[in-house]
Amino acid sequence: MAAAFQPFELERIMSDWEQVVEYNLSESGAHPVKVRELIEHDPDILDRMLDTELGYGYANGSPELREAIAQYYPGATAENVLVTIGCIEANFITFQTLLEGGGEVAVEVPCYLQSWGLAHNLGAVRRTFNLDPDRGWALNTDSLEAAVSDKTKLISICNPNNPSGQILTESEMDAVVRVAERSGAYLLADEIYAGSEREREDVSPTFYGRYDRVIAAGSMSKSFAMPGLRIGWLVGSRDLIRKLWMRHEYLALSTAKLSNHFLAPLALRPDVRKAIFERTRGYIRRGWDNYQTWIGENADILSLVPPQATAISFVRYNLKTDSATLANRLIQEKSVLIGPGDYFGVPNHLRISYGLPPDYLNEGLRRISSLLRQIAEEEAAGSENERGAAAG
Repeated sequence: MAAAFQPFELERIMSDWEQVVEYNLSESGAHPVKVRELIEHDPDILDRMLDTELGYGYANGSPELREAIAQYYPGATAENVLVTIGCIEANFITFQTLLEGGGEVAVEVPCYLQSWGLAHNLGAVRRTFNLDPDRGWALNTDSLEAAVSDKTKLISICNPNNPSGQILTESEMDAVVRVAERSGAYLLADEIYAGSEREREDVSPTFYGRYDRVIAAGSMSKSFAMPGLRIGWLVGSRDLIRKLWMRHEYLALSTAKLSNHFLAPLALRPDVRKAIFERTRGYIRRGWDNYQTWIGENADILSLVPPQATAISFVRYNLKTDSATLANRLIQEKSVLIGPGDYFGVPNHLRISYGLPPDYLNEGLRRISSLLRQIAEEEAAGSENERGAAAG
């Protein structure tokens, strides 16, 4: 009997509410780039776009776009690249291809639990390995070794991590590759936050090229702050890319022509990419100044391992209320949306975006802390009533 379909809980709550609430602090990328900001890097591009017929583009991505992507992966060419509709399709077709007929998959926790739900819905056996919050979200290599066996078909990891913002060290990356090589499993490395580093200028290194079964996934959504382009990609061996391309034809056929042929290649031009990453880091670093002040003001309820990258944080709170209930109360009572930790596999945490304009961010945070304090008072009153009833 087939297992019941598992909905994607994080995307469910975001689909329902992100366009409705007054303050959306669930967004996982920096504040989006405007079209005007991007085309300023090539003023003639608008005329070329206006003269373009809106037919189908290249199904696997325009040669120009695939070459632009390949330049950032050592040894890759355009033949190693498949362009997808966002990283979410990239992940989907990778799981669909490699877990055909079931098998075992090892999934990093915390993570964007698309991988967890996909594995379940494809009938795969799921194992987890974790980043340890008590060691600054360092990789727990013992849990990785325990999760991977000779039956493992796929290891799924996100670096820099969503939601913690942690960047794997070189030794941690080496450990992941060692375990993958020993088992013969493919390694899907979701690297969409490379370029969003808060504490350093270097772009986080890719897993691609460290092992012949690495599949690197990327996107215009997070560090590039252009989710509306709906451009993602996979970089892998030519044989595997051909197999993934066949699944892509069933699911999406091709991406939007204006993104594929004009806007995404422009954003990936080295000088433009550098400018976009500087913009993203500016939002992250300015937002962090306000955000860490807010954390300090609420240190009796909140604690945080500072994220090394990304425009998001994964904050721990010390209330009894579960995170899904807390998130729903924020929606209903404060018109604020955040990501519940339960939807990333970790209870008593909240994913909160801080790579936002200051006034918007600060009001959203004020509303969150208002509800947190209200819940703390409710829980304290409830405990007092329980003690009174026990004494009576």
